[in-house]
Amino acid sequence: MAYLGVDIESMKLAAEAIREGKLVSFPTETVYGLGADAFNPAAVARIFQEKERPSFDPLIVHISDISQLSKLTRSVSPVVLKLAEHFWPGPLTMVLPKQPEVHDIVTSGLDTVAVRMPNHPIALQLISLSGTVIAAPSANKFGQLSPTHHKHVTKQLKGVDYVIQGGYTTVGIESSVVSVEEGLIQILRPGAITAADIKAVLPDVTVVDFTKPVDDHLPSPGLLNSHYSPKKPLYIASSISEFAGQKYGYIAFSGDGAVDGPAIVRVLSKSGSYAEAATNLFGALHDMEESDVDFIVAEPIKEEGIGIAIMDRLKKAAFKYKSE
Repeated sequence: MAYLGVDIESMKLAAEAIREGKLVSFPTETVYGLGADAFNPAAVARIFQEKERPSFDPLIVHISDISQLSKLTRSVSPVVLKLAEHFWPGPLTMVLPKQPEVHDIVTSGLDTVAVRMPNHPIALQLISLSGTVIAAPSANKFGQLSPTHHKHVTKQLKGVDYVIQGGYTTVGIESSVVSVEEGLIQILRPGAITAADIKAVLPDVTVVDFTKPVDDHLPSPGLLNSHYSPKKPLYIASSISEFAGQKYGYIAFSGDGAVDGPAIVRVLSKSGSYAEAATNLFGALHDMEESDVDFIVAEPIKEEGIGIAIMDRLKKAAFKYKSE
């Protein structure tokens, strides 16, 4: 593993590594990705191996230019173009009918491919310089905390060829994922782009939440019940009175952090901003995981707007433990 800066020579080296079938971790506005050439099946297989990711969980392919869509999908509809116009570059992934050239290892054998254009200059430059499109799930061990800083990547992964040191991400949670069909958009994974955001752009299109399938062929990443988990027990609780006398860390949604009882307190947003809370969520969980507390307690927040995505991550992270 080698670290790279964000200067042009480092970016050229990272792009060359992608072309050679190597793995490169790079920042996006959401979380850090673990990238490989999406058209190199052997390189993509290394992603699954390094993450210890099950083969039934498909990957997201990242592009840097709208013209690359036609290489990946056989259906670039007016609705797709409208979504791209308003939300790309940005934290929106579209699940679309795939081209035959897209290998089954990328899509977990499905006839669809997940595509997004990240809103981050380093990610866009890397994709552009590589001359290909990059398959990239989050750069962490499968099911563990997502990385929002390059130090989070190296904490979990050891077999990455290069890690670009891009500092902290800005959105902080994974992209919204939607399937796009004629007259219907289904939200497969909640994120910073909400149903209301999409409906405002496409008022004549039906936008619905998605009911997770029961089989092993998931149409989107992030649909398993247990995911995004710290190595310490995590509980979601409105009241912390039941934890009195125990050594735990507390993640508060808002306020000044003056809470009696917890050994450590992290406030996601003093002002109560959902967007700021999302940005800080995984960083707070990483801090707690690395501390000497015995377990973590998170304050629930109202499930509206991006709060839906925040609670989705917390519920999955706490799934193995007793939560509200």
